[in-house]
Amino acid sequence: MARQPYYRWLAAPVTDTELAAAYRANALFDAHRDDPEFGHRFLADEARAAGEPMTERTAWKISRDNRWWSTFRKRRGRGKTVKAGPPVSAHVSSERRASRCRLHQEAIVDHLFTVMGEAATPIARTGLAAEGLLERQHLQEWVIAHPQVLGESVLVVTAEYDRWADTDGVPARDRLDVLGLDATGRLVVVELKRGAADRDVHLQAITYAALVSRFDLSTLAQAHRDFLSRRGQNLDFDACRQRLLDHVDGEWSPELLQRPRQVIIAADFPKQVTHSVVWLSEMSLDIDLIQVGLWKVEGHVVAGFTKVYPTPEVEEFTLAPARVEGEAAAKKLQERARSRNAVHVLVGAGLLPEGTKLLMTPRHGTTEAIRNAINAWVEGDISRATAVWTNNTAQPLVWDADGASYSPTGLANHIFTSVTSRTADGVQGTTWWDVDTSHVPSDVDSEEWATLAGLNLSGLAKQLNGTRKDWTELHTLLGAVPAGRWTTYGDVAAVIGSHAVPVGRHLSTCGQCPTPWRVLNAAGRVSNGFQWADQTRTDTPAEILKTEGVRFNGAVADADKRLGPDALRQLLDT
Repeated sequence: MARQPYYRWLAAPVTDTELAAAYRANALFDAHRDDPEFGHRFLADEARAAGEPMTERTAWKISRDNRWWSTFRKRRGRGKTVKAGPPVSAHVSSERRASRCRLHQEAIVDHLFTVMGEAATPIARTGLAAEGLLERQHLQEWVIAHPQVLGESVLVVTAEYDRWADTDGVPARDRLDVLGLDATGRLVVVELKRGAADRDVHLQAITYAALVSRFDLSTLAQAHRDFLSRRGQNLDFDACRQRLLDHVDGEWSPELLQRPRQVIIAADFPKQVTHSVVWLSEMSLDIDLIQVGLWKVEGHVVAGFTKVYPTPEVEEFTLAPARVEGEAAAKKLQERARSRNAVHVLVGAGLLPEGTKLLMTPRHGTTEAIRNAINAWVEGDISRATAVWTNNTAQPLVWDADGASYSPTGLANHIFTSVTSRTADGVQGTTWWDVDTSHVPSDVDSEEWATLAGLNLSGLAKQLNGTRKDWTELHTLLGAVPAGRWTTYGDVAAVIGSHAVPVGRHLSTCGQCPTPWRVLNAAGRVSNGFQWADQTRTDTPAEILKTEGVRFNGAVADADKRLGPDALRQLLDT
């Protein structure tokens, strides 16, 4: 070997982590080459059998980084097959998407087991008809009671609606199963089938969507009032109307009402439906297919709802309206959905404690002249530029100027109109509100809180996208940190996909976290916001760490004992 390469290697030899990652990548690639149809979960199983165990998350990351994508083999003439290729793009054929939809359906319930230690017992699949369960009496009531199966923040407006008539005044016989309203202001048309869907079920859904697309606020309010009355809730027309208005994030939009989203729920879907729905989605109709499955577990019937189309890998290509006549409505929908998603991400991650102070800086949807006008308007009353955060997904901001609750976009629109006397067009309100880091919540480490400086709600949500309040992985990770070692809130957050602030807040309130004293702030100090979940404890994290062999230089722990993100990931994989 020549000296120059040798000395380069000597200066930066391959680490154990890099070597382990290389072996894992080789095992995954061998499995992918043998079975290119496999997804990352199957690849992880194959790699484990080959002597390279890893978590499914690690398998997914390695596959993604190396652009190894699953494909489905399809005959292309004699002796020819499709080889594994790049990820799907906007021009993927309807036939391939429909095939993925069908495979996604089949993969959902391949195998289900009850597990006790090393024993795994298959769970018997059943169906609504086999259990004597009915479409209207049971399936429909499940959806009404749990509208989250239809998507985020759906309010049920009515069910079994049949009060429409033709031009001669003759009542129609069609009965709409469920009609909902989501927080972006779109109607949700729901068609239910307790067994396999009919081959023309999508045509029924389209018919209902066409009928409700002509509804206005008054029609919906009356339908909602009648629906609640049938169920024993007496609200007057004005109260129902206000309930619908409050549910929508932003101003009520007749344009969005004309673009209903359709949801078809059934035990199975024939090929005619999946192919048609994929094509209709490409033609800018928004249709979801949700499969309902039933299993018998220890004498109980368990129901599961799973979206089988759009599948995650094609959803981004099929949902947004793309026709010229729909561009204005699509833009409004995108802005509202983006704003609402940001709020849901922040609330779901638990990043901002109740009472967090926010500062306004007008950004998205404004010109420099409008921003200057808003700033001048704020100088007349400084409370106009501040708000308080509450973990309410519908209206999380309490404006200091009037004490009323708003959504971020709703308040931005209100301020815009107050200053300009015009209606805002497509404002993304989550970009207007920054965290005021000069006010530190009592249960948050001040140094970690300072990292939020200069970030608006939209930016925070992008950092946290995908985070949920499921702390199982955190508990597993903390249980793996050995005595005599420590890590930081930020390092833990980087591994589990969260942020240092919600991690610290969780540790201070969770009685199940195994070793919270082994997590310090970024400076290696015990957080000034640290508190035991058990309020009777009087010892300190530093005292426990010292007994475990960690030396402290004043209040700072020995940096050599710190476990960074790479080391923590290794602990999860072992």
